[in-house]
Amino acid sequence: MNQEPSLGMPTSIRAVLIAKTSPLGRHGVASGIFKRPLDHAVDVTRIGLAGDEQGDKRHHGGPEKAVHHYAFDHYATWKAEAPELAEVLGKEGAFGENISTEGLTEAGVCIGDIYRLGTALVEVSQARQPCWRLNERFGNAVMARRVQDTGRTGWYYRVLEEGRVGPGDTLDLLDRPVMDWPLDRILHLLYRDTLNTDDLAQLAELSPLTESWRLLARHRLEHCAVENWSRRLNSPEGAAP
Repeated sequence: MNQEPSLGMPTSIRAVLIAKTSPLGRHGVASGIFKRPLDHAVDVTRIGLAGDEQGDKRHHGGPEKAVHHYAFDHYATWKAEAPELAEVLGKEGAFGENISTEGLTEAGVCIGDIYRLGTALVEVSQARQPCWRLNERFGNAVMARRVQDTGRTGWYYRVLEEGRVGPGDTLDLLDRPVMDWPLDRILHLLYRDTLNTDDLAQLAELSPLTESWRLLARHRLEHCAVENWSRRLNSPEGAAP
């Protein structure tokens, strides 16, 4: 079970990152995954950081996935497990994240957590659902699956109050209304203990969770089956690295 919230103990923001869309992979699909760190503060709006772009707005960005946070803590683990990825992992932004910190991971962040991000107010809305763009980004045909299997996915915030954030600002936990649902528990349910009906029933009613993930839980309960992941995880034919 997750530890008590560390109220009053801020986490320093290592980097704030944005990107314009640019071609990704052999098909040159538009993507905003190539994030670059800023040396100044930026506006945090209801739909994301000012100046940040997404190529696939159906599945990325928007009010429910406005800001993507990835733990820099995971970079050392990835490098140890896969030295061939070291060049891509040379600095923050390898996973397309907007916020990079040390000291917070999926084990210590709960769905519905409310944070002061710089001067903005944000709420944890879901973990990241890895897709094939990570394969293209890393030049590795199974990277999305590896991110999913390890649970090192990162997570998203919805923006409750707009504000500004920059490198060196802090992320302060203000409230933890759903202490029993750390993100690693949700990821374990979605990708490992996939038909645990008791937990799926709880997940389907977890109000801070994005509606799309609550619907996913309901679909599994209704059909007693897990959705097909292949289209999401596998690069389109001819685009694989």
